[in-house]
Amino acid sequence: MTVPGSAVGGLNLLHRLDARVKIVGLVGFAVVVVTTPPQAAWAFVLYALTLVFLAALARLSPLAVGKRLLVIVPFVVVVAIFLPFFHPEGRVLVEWGPLRVTDRGALIFWNTAAKAVLSTWGMIILGLTTSFPELVNGLSDLRMPRVFVLTLSFMHRYSRLFLEESQSMRRAMASRNYNPRWLGQVPALGKMLGALFLRSYSRGERVYVAMVSRGYEGTFALNGRRRLRATDLAFAVFILGAAAVIRIVVAAGGF
Repeated sequence: MTVPGSAVGGLNLLHRLDARVKIVGLVGFAVVVVTTPPQAAWAFVLYALTLVFLAALARLSPLAVGKRLLVIVPFVVVVAIFLPFFHPEGRVLVEWGPLRVTDRGALIFWNTAAKAVLSTWGMIILGLTTSFPELVNGLSDLRMPRVFVLTLSFMHRYSRLFLEESQSMRRAMASRNYNPRWLGQVPALGKMLGALFLRSYSRGERVYVAMVSRGYEGTFALNGRRRLRATDLAFAVFILGAAAVIRIVVAAGGF
């Protein structure tokens, strides 16, 4: 058995852990990272080393993790890059006309980018070591709101329908030698996107009607809750304990 998207050939210790423990541990780790003072640079280095250890323990490919990080990092940079210009107080590092970057603004930029990357990195490890059914079961067992769990489950299922419809329309375009590349073809692309939305919505309705006809009443049959093992508890103690020690000892000490 292979966890989808795990980039490994089999299940190891981290993959076999209970989903509830991984969710609590890695989300708790992200919370600790976000609450760390920006001046504690060494704390962020140790957080990163902890995630490197987890990725190595799970035998995750660095390329697989890096590709997923590259999806979110540009958005983070685009948002954070303007932050230094909104904090004029402090020592000026760079001045360009009316724009100036101070040491405080640069610190805020570094803080935002580092926390976003580390938190996303932890969620990537969670996603690569936990199959989607296990993730849904774990969230349900943790008493997450039912509407949230159902929304997440439907998003996962219906995203595949959207992808199939888009691929079908793309093949139809290619068979008619239509390959839009120019700005003047934007109106045609807009119409195609509208048609894609309508086709996906219509197919989603048909899938929902088929589910209701088969007895769907607003809940999914989930696997029974299993008991936590010693390895599960050890992982929770390790990840939360390591984050707490780094946060208290390193960050509080101002290193």
